[in-house]
Amino acid sequence: MSRRQEHVVMGVITAAHSVRGEVKIRSFTEIPEDIASYGPLLLEGGPEEVEIERLRPAKGGFIARLKDVTDRNAAERLRGRKLLLPRHRLPEIEEEDTFYHSDLVGLKAERENGRPAGEVVAVHDFGAGDLLEIRPQGTRETYYLPFTREAVPHVDVKGGRIVVNPPEELEREALNKAARGKHKRRRQRKDAARRQRMKTTRPSDDVPDTSRPEGE
Repeated sequence: MSRRQEHVVMGVITAAHSVRGEVKIRSFTEIPEDIASYGPLLLEGGPEEVEIERLRPAKGGFIARLKDVTDRNAAERLRGRKLLLPRHRLPEIEEEDTFYHSDLVGLKAERENGRPAGEVVAVHDFGAGDLLEIRPQGTRETYYLPFTREAVPHVDVKGGRIVVNPPEELEREALNKAARGKHKRRRQRKDAARRQRMKTTRPSDDVPDTSRPEGE
C-alpha cells in the first residue's frame, strides 16, 4: 500500500527575525530559493496559509517577508511551524533515484538479509549531499547515512521500506550511546531513590525528646 503523503514539506520557519514581522526560513526544495515560487503554503498543524512576498539569503537559510505578518509577536507564533504544499500542486517525479524528502521520512530500514535496521526519521543536506538520519530499533539515538546507491541500494516508497548497508561502526555507536544512556538513567533513578530513602528515614533535629515527662 502506498504511504505517499497528501502534503510535501517545503521548509520550516525557524525563528522570528525583526520587529516588522520577518521570519527565518530553512528551505527543503532542490533549489532553495524556489520555496517562494509555489504560492500560498499551508502551516503544519492548522488550516492557516502563509505566502512569501520577499526572500533574501541569510546564514542557515533565508529571511522572508510573509503576507499579512507585520509584527514580531505574529512572527513568533509561527516559529517551528513546517511549510507544506499539497502534493497535487507538485509535478510527478519521473527521474530514477529522485524522491521527495517527505516520501523518505518514516520508511522502515532493513539490511539486505531482511533484518530490521530502524527507521528514517529525517533527511538532511549539510552541503555535501543528502544524508538519511536513521534511528536503529529500540533506541532514541540516530546516525547519518549517505543517500547513495552503495549505502542505500534499494528504495521502495510504496512498500514503505528501504534497504540500507551502513558501516557497522555507525550503527554500533548509536546502539552503544543508547546503552550508556539507559545505564545512566538507571543509575540516576537509583541515586534519586537512595536520596529519597535517606530523606524520609533521617530523624529531624527539631523533634522534641519525649522519653521523659516534663518537669523531671
